[in-house]
Amino acid sequence: MILSRATLKDINSTKVELPEDKLFDLTEKVLQFGTGVFIRSFADYFIDRANKKGVFNGRIVVVKSTNNGNANEFDQQDGLYTICSKGIENGVVKESYEINAAISRVLVAGSQWDEIIKCASNPQMKVVISNTTEVGIQLVEETLTQNAPASFPGKMLAFLIARYHAFGGTKESGMIIIPAELIPDNGTKLKEIIISLAKYNNLDAAILQWIEQHNIFCNSLVDRIVSGKPGADEMVKIEEKLGYKDGLFSVSELFSLWAIEGNETVRDVLSFSQENKGVVISDNIDLYRELKLRLLNGTHTFNCGLAFLAGFKLTRDAMLDADYGKFASAFMHEDIAAAIPLDIEDSTKANYANEVIERFCNPYIDHQWISITAQYTSKMKMRNLPLIFNYFKKFGKHSERMVTGFAGYLLFMKPVKVENDKYYGVHNGNDYLIADDAAPFYYNNWKSNDVAGLVHASLSNVDMWGTDLTQLAGFEMAVTDKLNQLISSDIMELLNSYQKNKLELI
Repeated sequence: MILSRATLKDINSTKVELPEDKLFDLTEKVLQFGTGVFIRSFADYFIDRANKKGVFNGRIVVVKSTNNGNANEFDQQDGLYTICSKGIENGVVKESYEINAAISRVLVAGSQWDEIIKCASNPQMKVVISNTTEVGIQLVEETLTQNAPASFPGKMLAFLIARYHAFGGTKESGMIIIPAELIPDNGTKLKEIIISLAKYNNLDAAILQWIEQHNIFCNSLVDRIVSGKPGADEMVKIEEKLGYKDGLFSVSELFSLWAIEGNETVRDVLSFSQENKGVVISDNIDLYRELKLRLLNGTHTFNCGLAFLAGFKLTRDAMLDADYGKFASAFMHEDIAAAIPLDIEDSTKANYANEVIERFCNPYIDHQWISITAQYTSKMKMRNLPLIFNYFKKFGKHSERMVTGFAGYLLFMKPVKVENDKYYGVHNGNDYLIADDAAPFYYNNWKSNDVAGLVHASLSNVDMWGTDLTQLAGFEMAVTDKLNQLISSDIMELLNSYQKNKLELI
């Protein structure tokens, strides 16, 4: 049978936590942009747990913003889905299954925009959450009409305009808006974009004032590894154990952290934080952001191309390999930690790095390196360029491991063919997808340049990096040399040499 509200009564498994009927009667308090597996296993996970403990007591209206597809799977399952959380905590193996009942309904922006706008008139709806990928928060100058705007900020602005008119611009009608996109100061940037878009549309000064003064845009940081739905064979075993089919099933690690920058008003509205130790509301989240962005995400991005091309499929495969594990661990402790652009105690950085290594080694999360390479270029720019610059500023030379990681990125970003507007590289005779907006640039430049020319074309692309990286003394030559080594040598032999000989800065 398929999971739904009607079939809950027929689920006899003691392995899964079922929602009580009263949860379905809770009022809608949250508007969420994004249907992805991460946000459902993260923000929606926190809200559902609080609801089950009688705290927050609100459900979520989810907006599906993409034009492709519909909400059929959510409708079929009445918004219900199972989250499996498993891993090792304090040396103890833990595994839990719980059916999430936080989602009230899923609305498709392209065909149900009127229903979405009606939510602005709900006085109980006080929270907006978004997870629209790292490129979702950007200014698209568009004229607002009665139809759904193309961009997420455009949709957000249209909702706020409707909210303003519904309640006459009262202070109490302001929203708590929490972007979960992984960009620094995401709330601040979203607010700036929305104000710019409002001015572009020549909105009344009173609306602008209400948006600026009575809506709180919270910077936030998300941290949880979500691997999504297991493969078909594994799902068959899980379905047999639980006694039902779930097309929205998700697997997550045990660890979770949502650091939200906010005041007492934010704490009061986001009462679900009271029942979730993973939700931290603070007036400053810089420490959480830097540790996560650099030591977890930065490590991912520096290593994903290298590890994939070295033949490792999963993060734990590389981290549990004696040689690659030493390289990655030293990279974190000796290079990345030293380059974090914030004054943090060495012991705090070391402890966090050790936690990250344990999370990477989680035997229950099949976190694929190839999935981490999605939008590789934007991740390298946001997560790791500050580390490269700060390391050089601090030591006057470059870290060889960082140079190697950047060269690994360039080698991975070598498309050799295009099919149906998708770009593919080839490694060991097998195609791999290069899911990156910069793929066309690299396709053309790898064809028309030698290695030195390719490196120069990439590093000098100011539109790509926001700066001319050839002006960073010694970086272009170092990356060129390292890329040549990666091409001509076995990657693991090269990385092993780092362990045999003490690394010198270059």
